[in-house]
Amino acid sequence: MSVSRVSAALDRRSLLRALGVVGGGVALAGCGVPAAYVAPGKRAATDLSARDKRLTWANWPLYIDTDDEDTRRRPTLEGFERRTGIAVDYVEEINDNDEFFGKVSPALMNHQATGRDLVVVSDWMCARFVRLGWVQEMDRARQPNVAKYLDPQLRSPAFDPGRRFTVPWQSGITGIAYNRRGLGREIRHVSDLWADDLRGRVTLLSGLDEAFALLMQGNGVDITRWTADDFELVCEQVARRVRAGHIRRFTGNDYIKDLASGDVLACQAYSGDVIQLQADDPDIRFVVPEEGAELWAESLMIPNLARHKANAEALIDYYYRPEVAAGLAAWVNYVCPVPAARDVLASAKDEETAALAEDPLIFPDSAMRRRLAIARDITGKERVGFARRWNAIVGL
Repeated sequence: MSVSRVSAALDRRSLLRALGVVGGGVALAGCGVPAAYVAPGKRAATDLSARDKRLTWANWPLYIDTDDEDTRRRPTLEGFERRTGIAVDYVEEINDNDEFFGKVSPALMNHQATGRDLVVVSDWMCARFVRLGWVQEMDRARQPNVAKYLDPQLRSPAFDPGRRFTVPWQSGITGIAYNRRGLGREIRHVSDLWADDLRGRVTLLSGLDEAFALLMQGNGVDITRWTADDFELVCEQVARRVRAGHIRRFTGNDYIKDLASGDVLACQAYSGDVIQLQADDPDIRFVVPEEGAELWAESLMIPNLARHKANAEALIDYYYRPEVAAGLAAWVNYVCPVPAARDVLASAKDEETAALAEDPLIFPDSAMRRRLAIARDITGKERVGFARRWNAIVGL
């Protein structure tokens, strides 16, 4: 495993800011200010794609394949440019969902162009954009690969039925990571985190949207239709365990170093990060609890007034070609939203690459899929009160 790939796991999914820190943008989304909503007929600008062969794409750092010899080169993206003649200005500017929302929301709420034709944010943040009418519906007639190859389990989240406005870039699982050697036993249930011998050796994710679903699943809740009472119960349970000293702390991606050092024996974790850790320590395990785990995605969207919509749609569809999706999956190691890429990887001559096809954290098997669910998102009406309650417990 190359150093660059390990760095991708460490840096890509950064610690989420407390709601309210970013200022007016987050408050706007939480309150659902009516004046901010953009009606469907006002979202499109004149599309220059046919005569202006370019687009601007905003993504997270280290979230695309790079050449091992020259990290400035991005093989799959260069392949798109050669194939289509479309030049891509690829900008690694998204370090935090709320921060990025705050950056582009003044333009979008005032019906101005953002200067970006394509963006990638977490689905819970996509839900805000969709509710506010800040993204354009895609033309699936231009995207036959998306229509054919998109993972059925990701096709219709509650916030975007039928994926009319969003297309997953990469997916992943929020489950439990643990040190099998240090703990001396397996973890199979969310409740195993609360065993007496783990007191002070457990961490949870600090971000509200990242943490709540798995904890609810531990209570037997169907996270596709959880309620405010389910949320309140989780908060009571977590607050009690904080007071008892059972939860060591709340983290962003820095749980990785705690787990690797042995300071923490079990934690809430993202599947892709654990694949990277296992390259150095095979005793680090990741489990989808028997009660279930959350399947999530970070998705591509075309913001309002983008001037190269057709070019952006072409790029999205290119990444849903199985051979292209396989190349990306081999580098990022998250759940691939194109299951057909599995056969491409399996046929690779390189043994390490071919082995990725058998990794259930990249291509979940049917048994694992039965335990995965996409949580309904937190609505704008719920967000402010829920965030205040959660952040008080976490200490944000």
